[in-house]
Amino acid sequence: MDIIDQVRNLALELQKDQRYLVLENARRLNDADEELQQQIGEFNLARIDLNNEVSKQEKDANRITELNEKIRKIYGEIMDNESMQAYNDAKNEMDHLMQYINAILVTAVNGGDPMTVEEPSSCGGDCSGCSGCH
Repeated sequence: MDIIDQVRNLALELQKDQRYLVLENARRLNDADEELQQQIGEFNLARIDLNNEVSKQEKDANRITELNEKIRKIYGEIMDNESMQAYNDAKNEMDHLMQYINAILVTAVNGGDPMTVEEPSSCGGDCSGCSGCH
């Protein structure tokens, strides 16, 4: 079996990992959340409107301010949605796992011992939004 087949097998195993399963479930819940999907649609349309306004030769500063405020408001509503919060938490866990896997691979490619790679810390150093280590 060559290395690509081994990586494909690893990817299949990854899809059995609890972190992956939680992320997929959160993704499905988000997709099924009609209110959230409507908010995301409104957010995207407002961003398009803002980009169009900013691209104009003669920009309307009031319109730009209005669109920025609308985008911030919708973004806040999206991020307050429980489904989105669950998705973000699951995505962060999966991203952490992928960083760990990547660190192991990079160490090996650089000639190091992949067995010595320790799991990277998930701490960003800003405790204001963290509920982790306390």
